[in-house]
Formats: sequence, C-alpha cells, structure tokens
Amino acid sequence: MRAAAGLGFKPEHFDEAMTSPAADLWFEVHPENYMMAGGPRLKMLEALRRRRPLSLHGVGLSLAADCDPDPDHLDRLKRLVDRFQPDLVSEHLAWSAWNGAYLPDLLPFPRTAHALERLAANIGQVQDHLGRAILIENPSLYLALDGHEMDEVELLTTLVRRTGCGLLVDVNNIHVSASNLGLDPHAYLDALPAQAIGEIHLAGHRIDPDGSLLIDSHDAPVAPAVWALFRRLIARIGPRPTLIERDANLPPFTDLMVERAHAEFILDRAREAAPKETAIA
Repeated sequence: MRAAAGLGFKPEHFDEAMTSPAADLWFEVHPENYMMAGGPRLKMLEALRRRRPLSLHGVGLSLAADCDPDPDHLDRLKRLVDRFQPDLVSEHLAWSAWNGAYLPDLLPFPRTAHALERLAANIGQVQDHLGRAILIENPSLYLALDGHEMDEVELLTTLVRRTGCGLLVDVNNIHVSASNLGLDPHAYLDALPAQAIGEIHLAGHRIDPDGSLLIDSHDAPVAPAVWALFRRLIARIGPRPTLIERDANLPPFTDLMVERAHAEFILDRAREAAPKETAIA
C-alpha cells in the first residue's frame, strides 16, 4: 500500500467508492462487520477489494484482557484475512471482553509489567495465528488510572521490540488523551519510534456536555489541532498510509474526500521536502 490517504468504508458510500477516480485511494473496515460465511455484505467487500487496497482494523480481540484471545474470533479473523489479503491488519491496545462477556467499549488498563507480559503474549498469539505482523493502536483516555509503572510510549516501544508488531498512531487519540489528562502531545509524538509506524488515523471528537472532557466520537471533521499534530508527525517520520475515520453523523462521500485531499496535500508536501538521493556514476 502506498503511503497515501484512505477512508473508512461505509456501505452507504459503496457506489461512490467503486467509481471514484482518486489515485491511491484505499479503504479500511472493521473485520467484525464481515465475519460471516456469505451474503451481500461480503460480496460488497469483495467488489471493493478488486478495485482498491484494503486494511482491516479490529475492535474485538481484547488484547489487554488478562486471558488469551478468543479462539473462535481469531479463527474467523484469519479466514477473513486469508480471503481478502489486506495490506494492513490492526487492533486496539485495550480490553473489551472477559469470561465470554463482550462490552461495547475499548477499556483502559494500568500499564504494569504484568500487563506488558500479557499484551506481548496475546499479540504473539494473534500474529502466529494470522501468519503476519499486526499494528497496535494507541488508546484514547478519559481518566487517570492508578498503578501505572511506565508511560504509554514506553509500553508501545517495548511491545514493538518484543513482538515485532508495528504501530497504528491515532493522532486524534493522542490529542484527546493529552487534553483529558494534561499531557504534552508534542512530546508523545516526538518519542514514538518512527520506523514502527505503519499507519496513521485522523478522526473528529466532541466535547462532553459539561465541557470537562474530549470524547473520541468519530462523528465530526478532523479538528485543526489534530491536523497540526499530524503535520508535525509527518514532518518527522515521512509519509505513511493515513486514514480519515468517520463512524457517526456520516457526511456525503464528497465531504470525506475533501478531508482526504487535505491529508494527501500534507503527505505530498512531506515527499517534496524529503532529501533526494544523489546519483553515483
């Protein structure tokens, strides 16, 4: 997959996604929406995959749970990966299931040595089962938890080193977490291991009703502050595949393509600024 900008695919936009002339456009889906044996949804994804690169972004592996990934879920994910051969596969650094109960959220955890061991083991299981490396996404945080033994970048960097996974850097999550917890988003971005970053997400957020928190809602355009962080990150690491995420208050396809064009502009400027190799006679 070229280091270009893509969109989260929504069935409502199927016709426009299939006919768009945009160069290097790619699409990402949540695999949990396509883990069935057949039907119109899979046929739609097959048609899209024939025309465009595809990325799978999971929400259900519960990597941070203190137990192994659900084997049935993992088997269904592998069948989907084998069938569609996506360029990228990613999952969240969170937990969402326990003892067979699935929760409709991506939940935080204390960054302890025990959590690191559990995460490394779970990521290793997933990668061994799929036969490929995955990317893990930094979470959005709302409350300060007790018991942390390391900062988030240290945890991510250690997981990359120990498991061979890569990183999916969600810039909106960094902005949301920094605002909610009083952190420095620039220091966070600058500390990330550049070579491990395989994909970037850009999304919108909203302010909760009492104005005290930012919510990673994916229901609004990308905010100016997030665009600024994205420009800073790309200036440091160079162009990477970049996704515009929108999961609620879905606008027309053309509106999403305007945001995609802005991301493409930033990626193109970074390519132009990259030092050119000197030819040797």
